[in-house]
Amino acid sequence: MTLLAPSILAADFSKLGEETRAIAQAGADWIHLDVMDGHFVPNISFGPAVVKALRPWTDKVFDVHLMIAPADPYLAAFAEAGADAITVHVEAGPHIHRSLQTIRGLGKRAGVALNPGTLASAIEPLLDMVDLVLVMTVNPGFGGQSFIHSSLETVARVKAMTAGRSIDISVDGGITPETAGPAASAGANILVAGSAAFKGGPTQYEKNVAAIREAAQAATGRDGVRC
Repeated sequence: MTLLAPSILAADFSKLGEETRAIAQAGADWIHLDVMDGHFVPNISFGPAVVKALRPWTDKVFDVHLMIAPADPYLAAFAEAGADAITVHVEAGPHIHRSLQTIRGLGKRAGVALNPGTLASAIEPLLDMVDLVLVMTVNPGFGGQSFIHSSLETVARVKAMTAGRSIDISVDGGITPETAGPAASAGANILVAGSAAFKGGPTQYEKNVAAIREAAQAATGRDGVRC
């Protein structure tokens, strides 16, 4: 199954609730929420209060991606705010294994993220603790960046590393109908799309989502199944 997780970082922040509902109704499988602190990455987005405020607008899976350091002091707050999955970066704290244990202890899906400059081998000791591996296909911090094609090698390595395990592989950054196919072919089954999903406003969302999904499906033969 190939799932599409639009990132609300690309939505209209003046009406995030309406935007979240619109993209969910347009066919999104998950909703991706990029949390940035201006420290781990050079941008600031939003915190648990916004996640909590958006939760009533859809019952779709909330895929919360923490680009913050340290992450541990905020895990419980995001879990309580309505996150279904929480992803942390390998470099976001001194004890990544403990962070993943905490997320699972909170009853949430635990994810670990790899930056373009981080070796896939960094997550090998963590595979028994993760439900999701997120491979960044841009440098984290801003939407609208160009896809880093060399990151596809990391996706393929993660796919081989996780063979036989029930672990999702997500890609985040520069996902468009042109890059969705290569990302899915390399092994990703969750595509995080920002600008390509939200471009043109709500009347275009269904068309945007379908184009990305169809490109991934054409490349792999996998069906997109809505959750």
